[in-house]
Amino acid sequence: MNSLLITAKQLSEQLHDYQILDVRHSLADFSLGHRKYKEGHIPGAWFLDHEIDLCGPKTATSGRHPLPDREELANLLGSFGLHPEGRFVVYDDGNSMFAAHAWWLLKWLGCEHVQVLDGGFEVWKNSAYPISQDVPEHGTPEQWLPLSDPLVDTVSMQAVKENIHSPQFVLVDARAAARYRGEVEPIDPKAGHIPGALNVPCTDNLQENGCFKTPEVLREQWLTFLGNKKPEQIVNQCGSGITACHNVFAMELAGLHGSRLYSGSWSQWCSDPDNPIVTGDRP
Repeated sequence: MNSLLITAKQLSEQLHDYQILDVRHSLADFSLGHRKYKEGHIPGAWFLDHEIDLCGPKTATSGRHPLPDREELANLLGSFGLHPEGRFVVYDDGNSMFAAHAWWLLKWLGCEHVQVLDGGFEVWKNSAYPISQDVPEHGTPEQWLPLSDPLVDTVSMQAVKENIHSPQFVLVDARAAARYRGEVEPIDPKAGHIPGALNVPCTDNLQENGCFKTPEVLREQWLTFLGNKKPEQIVNQCGSGITACHNVFAMELAGLHGSRLYSGSWSQWCSDPDNPIVTGDRP
């Protein structure tokens, strides 16, 4: 298993060696993840809320999931007794959309040892491994400050605007094809995509069971898409900066390092009435 992923079996055998974060969530029901956590979670796991803990203050122009304040997130993790140099495992229900976002945020905080539980809680539960309803006790608070440098990189909306007229990178949209084409838009007020963006739905990274495809398959898949483009020329975006991290993670899993994130993504882009919008298959 690639070092970015951990299997349920591997985690069960070393459960107490990891700092575990439960980041289950639903964009249709913001409280669902916490309700599921209270019903049962992997023993020792802490719950982080995508709308509160893993997101900054929202404004009319921020997009739906602006990045949190780095120091505030670090202080929260430190208050649990978690150490920045410890080994983290993050998980969600199963397709790793939210887990990949949490993975990215931890890398953004400078954490080197972060793994995603492949198949998430669904695989853990179906494997009959222990489930707990207990909230972990806070350990001795850990000092995270000063923070290490981010291990992942971002671009701004301004950079995306400039890229339309003076291309410096390739924008990759992780949303479903119908949303990219503007045929449907279940969440944001406008439909379509950013001019020049290419569509690589993040679901293409997964097997039918919700686990990731092998690194070899992902590498072949992404290299076919990249052609003569380098991984560091790729900027990933989605609806609000969450599922774009799935593509960042999949590229890293495939050994294609250095792609970046436009965290504001479509929800920020379409909030500006001056920003151009494209529909259909045309980039």
